[in-house]
Amino acid sequence: MPFIDVENLTDLEKAKMEAEQKRKEVKLERALVSKCCTEFMDHVQGLVEEDTLVKGIAEDKNPFKELKGGCVVC
Repeated sequence: MPFIDVENLTDLEKAKMEAEQKRKEVKLERALVSKCCTEFMDHVQGLVEEDTLVKGIAEDKNPFKELKGGCVVC
């Protein structure tokens, strides 16, 4: 997408760009925020059992667990 210096455009060119953008936006399918939020919450709650941020990481699979015995330098 080319860079357009809006500061140097005439008012007519700005109006044409705005009208073109509005034509694109009017074709977009829209949904109610309340419906989208409900669907998103249901999706997140459905995956809560698999979410490591909620249930944690199993000790045997945790790559960051502290090792006992300290550090050995050879």
